[in-house]
Amino acid sequence: MKRAQLPLQTFDLIAGFMVWVILSSLLPYIKHDIFIPDDMVALVTAVPVILGSVLRIPFGYYANLLGARTVFLASFVALLFPVYFISEASTYVDLLIGGVFLGFGGAIFSVGVTSLPKYYPKEKHGFVNGVYGFGNMGTAITTYAAPVLAVHFGWQLAVKFYLGLLLAMVALNFFLGDRGEPRVETPIARQIKAVWKNEKLWFFSLFYFVTFGAFVAFTVFLPNFLVSDFGIDGVTAGILTSVFIVTAACVRVLGGWLSDRLDCWGLLIGVFAGMIAGALVLAMLPGFELFMVGVYVISIACGIGNGVVFKLVPTYFVEQAGPVNGIVSMMGGLGGFFPPLVLSAFLSATGSYTLGFVAFACFILACLASVVWLKRSESRKRRGVAAE
Repeated sequence: MKRAQLPLQTFDLIAGFMVWVILSSLLPYIKHDIFIPDDMVALVTAVPVILGSVLRIPFGYYANLLGARTVFLASFVALLFPVYFISEASTYVDLLIGGVFLGFGGAIFSVGVTSLPKYYPKEKHGFVNGVYGFGNMGTAITTYAAPVLAVHFGWQLAVKFYLGLLLAMVALNFFLGDRGEPRVETPIARQIKAVWKNEKLWFFSLFYFVTFGAFVAFTVFLPNFLVSDFGIDGVTAGILTSVFIVTAACVRVLGGWLSDRLDCWGLLIGVFAGMIAGALVLAMLPGFELFMVGVYVISIACGIGNGVVFKLVPTYFVEQAGPVNGIVSMMGGLGGFFPPLVLSAFLSATGSYTLGFVAFACFILACLASVVWLKRSESRKRRGVAAE
């Protein structure tokens, strides 16, 4: 049973993330039947991120308190309702309401990163969390498959297909989930009080805000952007977005593996340097081919960065892993909420996305400076300990 938890929970994350991005993946098709004001388009794609972010703190806590099996089961049952509601939607308000509750699909991320390290020694936590993070592939599957289903069956029936997926995951977790998972029953307020003054909690949250936030932001931003700005069809836009997601998901495993063997701070320096380079390419608003090069550079950097951050979290926070995982992963989810809105605001104000991408690069530069400072601080501490 214990050996089954890594593949099972990875499949859980795949399924949850498949459901999480239904709206952004199908938006080009939904817009044919439902009028969505231009100033509401970014909000419709971003709202699933809200609940999917803020619920990660309690989900991480309850994964410790009740076990991953119970939390995954409850989440998949709960997701049945917004999925059906969206399939019957007739106004953009319906999409907003249903989209908020799709957030359960994104919130489950903190369940696995809290549960799985209990089954493995510390030396393997980076790789294990990297494998679990491969569940990000769920967004790639939906961004590719949902448009294909919409073309053949219509977007409403395409959404209903996900009801079968959710029922299958309920059954899998009921029979294969670990009923004997070790529990941590310390009250959440006490755990948060023990860590909230620790500067590393907020630095890790900042780093994940950027790396995972960029991953989510591009996942929801690209399908509609590629259709509206480059004039490609919805299926091709879905495929290109899926390549972005698959790249980040695969490289996340590599990032976890590297973080078990190399200096995590040095890896993060490379991650943020790569993201800055990619963002500056996008700021030039080049032709389609070069634009996609910039996108995929960011994809690789995000994947490695996501893997590194969740090696650092259990390294520095052992007893409070549940709420810390929740806080850090919440900030990552929120990081995916703001960029589409900021880019839309710059587009409205200037008629171009250029300044939006420049602002993105400047924000990452601040993260790069923070990592350099932390790396030097850790080096001084190690020299001080060695001198004693």
